[in-house]
Amino acid sequence: MTAKPDLKTLGSLKSSGYKIKSIKDELRDNLINKIRSKENVFEGIFGYENTVIPQLEHAILSRHNINLLGLRGQAKTRLARMMTSLLDEWIPFISGSEINDDPYHPISRYAKELIEAEGDNTPIEWLHRDDRFFEKLATPDVTVADLIGDVDPIKAANLKLSYADDRVIHFGMIPRANRCIFVINELPDLQARIQVSLFNILQEGDVQIRGFKVRMPLDIQFVFTANPEDYTNRGSIVTPLKDRIGSQILTHYPENIHIAKEITKYESSLDKRQEKGIYVPDLAKDLLEQIGFEARDSEFVDYKSGVSARMSITAFENLLSTAERRSLLSGDEKTSVRLSDFMGVIPAVTGKVELVYEGEQEGSEAVAQILIDNAIKTLFTTYFPKVEKLEKKDVAGPFQQITDWFLKDDGFIEITDESSDEFYSKALNRIGALDQMIEKYQPDTKKEDLLFMKEFILWGLAANKKLNKERFRTGVFFS
Repeated sequence: MTAKPDLKTLGSLKSSGYKIKSIKDELRDNLINKIRSKENVFEGIFGYENTVIPQLEHAILSRHNINLLGLRGQAKTRLARMMTSLLDEWIPFISGSEINDDPYHPISRYAKELIEAEGDNTPIEWLHRDDRFFEKLATPDVTVADLIGDVDPIKAANLKLSYADDRVIHFGMIPRANRCIFVINELPDLQARIQVSLFNILQEGDVQIRGFKVRMPLDIQFVFTANPEDYTNRGSIVTPLKDRIGSQILTHYPENIHIAKEITKYESSLDKRQEKGIYVPDLAKDLLEQIGFEARDSEFVDYKSGVSARMSITAFENLLSTAERRSLLSGDEKTSVRLSDFMGVIPAVTGKVELVYEGEQEGSEAVAQILIDNAIKTLFTTYFPKVEKLEKKDVAGPFQQITDWFLKDDGFIEITDESSDEFYSKALNRIGALDQMIEKYQPDTKKEDLLFMKEFILWGLAANKKLNKERFRTGVFFS
C-alpha cells in the first residue's frame, strides 16, 4: 500500500493539480493500463480466461453496470470483489461527508454548505480502494429505507428541524456507497417494488425519500449477481431494471478436470502438517473432481440448482482430514490418500447437492455413494480396458486373473478405515495379478501411486459388478 497523500484541504488539492475521475473512468483507465502491461487482473480465477473475463473487461471498458448470471459456486461475487484492484488506490472526499462527496463536485447539502463556508480551507480526507466495496444480499425483507434512505426522527429532534427539511434524511446503503462499487447479490430475490426504486438511480441519479425528490447524481459502479434458478422459482429481474443494466455476463462451471483441480488447489484451506504429511496421488485428485462432474449430470441431482465448485473444495479438505485422522490413530507419521478415504468426503457431497424426488427416495448418503462409484467407472476406462458385461466363453478377459484370485478359499480383501499403512500395503500386495495389470496398462505409474492404483482397480471392478464390495462399519470388504 502506498502512503496516503498528504493533502488536507480543498485549496491544497487544487494547487496540486489533482484531477478527479468518475468511478467508471477509474476502472476503465486502470484496466487499460493493466491490459497494456499484460497484468492478470483476476488472479486466482480459473477457466474463465476465454469466456467470462474478456466479457467482463468489455463491460468495464464500456462503463457499464454489470449483471453476472450463473449458478451457485461460479465465482460471481469474487469477480465483483476483485474489481476493487482496478480503482485508484486513494481518492479525496469532503471530511465528514456521509456519502464520500467529491471535493470538486459535491452533491450533498452538507458538503455544499461546508465548502461555501470554508472555501479553500474545507478539510478533506482520503479513502482507500479497499474501503470502496459495498455488498448487500438481496432478501425479501430488504426495504427501500435500507437501500435508499428514510427520514430520521432522531436527527430531526437533535437538529430541531421539521420533517419538511431535507437535512432530516438518513441515507441508505446506496447513497453511502457513492464513488464505490456496490454489489447486490441474488437480485431476483429483491421484491419487485424494491427493484423499481433502483430505476432512477441507475439512469438519472434521482433519489426519492419519503416525498423528498433529491437530485443526487450518484457515482456508483453497480454489479448485480443472479441465479437462473431464481428467474423461474422465486422471482425475476423486472424488465425495466434489466434494460438499465448495460452488460449481462453468463458464468459457468469448469469445463474439464484440469481446470477444476486448479480451482480446488487454489481455494483449499489446508494445514501445513497436512500438506507435508499426506501424499495425494494425481488419480485421487482427478477422481475427486469427477464426482462433481457426475453430480451435475446425475438423475438424482437437481440440475437447475447446480453443483457448486465449493463441493470439490470442501471434499478435498475432508479427504485429507480423513487420511490425517487415520494416520494419527495408526501411528504413521506420513501417509498417502487411499480410495477408501473417499468415504470421508460423503458429508461434503451431501451438504452441497440439491436432490430431486428420486434422489430423496434413494437418500443423500446413497446418492453420494452412487456419485463416487460413477466417477470411478468413468475414469476406469481411461486407465484400463473397458469391462464387458458379457464375455465369450473360453476367452480370458483382461481381468480374469484378478477375479480368479477371489475365487480361492481365502480370496477376499479387507481394508479397514483405521488400518496402518503396513497393513494396507500387505492386504493389496497379496494379489499379484494387480501388479501385472498395472505393469501392462499403466507402466509409468509412480512408485508412490502404486497402492492407490491397485485399490482403484478393485473399486473399478466392483463398480462394474465384477467383484462384490461391501461397506461395513469400520471399512470395506472385497470378495
